[in-house]
Amino acid sequence: MCEPENRPVLLFDVMGTLVYEPFHVEVPAFFGMSLEELLEAKHATAWAEFETGDIDEATLFAIFFKDGHEFDHDKLKSCMTDSYRWLDGMKELLADLREAGFSIHALSNYPEWYRLIEERLGLSRYLEWSFVSCHTGVRKPDPEAYLGAARALGVEPGDCIFVDDREGNCRSARRVGMDAVLFRTAKSLRAELAERGLLR
Repeated sequence: MCEPENRPVLLFDVMGTLVYEPFHVEVPAFFGMSLEELLEAKHATAWAEFETGDIDEATLFAIFFKDGHEFDHDKLKSCMTDSYRWLDGMKELLADLREAGFSIHALSNYPEWYRLIEERLGLSRYLEWSFVSCHTGVRKPDPEAYLGAARALGVEPGDCIFVDDREGNCRSARRVGMDAVLFRTAKSLRAELAERGLLR
């Protein structure tokens, strides 16, 4: 699917850019741990493997902790789902970009639980869930995460603007020729996009 000439495609990270990330506060609290304790106790690679679709949910839960101890799986998912919320100003910014006619796509490292975000917040009113790692099989900052998205859209990397809250992901996007904006706040992002002539 080719995009109109001279109009960049917008690729947005989701967690920490559009939606609040519960892993740093709510998830450790659910387990009665600090974030540092959780990072030490959990399996080193299970979540990343879940994000790329290499393991399923049942396997994630089975190996979530290095010592294999049990926990209430449904309550963990509920804890995360209840914590998902729009970051301040981002729903309105996406609505303005959509109204202006931009093609907007998610480029997200996330497992199949992205559907929980969709059910709670309805991001699909403003963007397409086009490039979620559980479907593409590749995570940022792998160059293929960005190049694969451009190929699927029928555009060059330079025809895209990528927005992410992690500088490493933005740096990798720039290395393959994409414009990239480091997300800090909705206000600063509006200013960055206005400088590029995309918003008034």
